Amino acid sequence: MKKLSEGGEKGPCGWVKDKYGLSWQIVVPGWDKMLRNKDPQISERVMAAILHMTKPDMQRIQQAYEGQ
Repeated sequence: MKKLSEGGEKGPCGWVKDKYGLSWQIVVPGWDKMLRNKDPQISERVMAAILHMTKPDMQRIQQAYEGQ
């Protein structure tokens, strides 16, 4: 993520813009499954955690998923 954002900028939810203006999203394997959980409270907690991150942190995402 650091290399990709050199000369560009970091954004929320793992989004970065490179020095050429192209946008990329850095995702963590498994977070898509957590976001699609049938329990809306779980998926909302996971989304809220992701929205507050610039660099994805799987441990924090997992904690949100588990309600910790």
